Amino acid sequence: QVQLVESGGGLVQAGGSLRLSCAASGDTFSSYAMGWFSHNSGKEREFVAAITWNGGTTSYADSVKGRFTISRDNANNMLYLQMNSLAPEDTGVYYCAARYSINYRPEMTGDRYLYWGQGTQVTVSS
Repeated sequence: QVQLVESGGGLVQAGGSLRLSCAASGDTFSSYAMGWFSHNSGKEREFVAAITWNGGTTSYADSVKGRFTISRDNANNMLYLQMNSLAPEDTGVYYCAARYSINYRPEMTGDRYLYWGQGTQVTVSS
């Protein structure tokens, strides 16, 4: 079992940047594939980015490609999401998620993740 705590959200103007962090504790972090998802009121949860257990392969939603970067530090049990060129449509609560998996394909389906953090709010003003 793994516990996840996100941080780094906030209010930023369009074009600005934020770096989200997700601190993991409990089980062996390097055995888990990780992902970031967002949820905005009135919309369904959306896939943002995912990374394999070893950080070797990443995947992104088309809407964030070239702007967001997912990374992880297995030595320190941390997951990150660097968000650049933010736009108002990026506004939402961002969640990190974990799935026990040591395969080499990032998981983009939210229902396949078992563990979730409490979320951190990102608000981008125009």
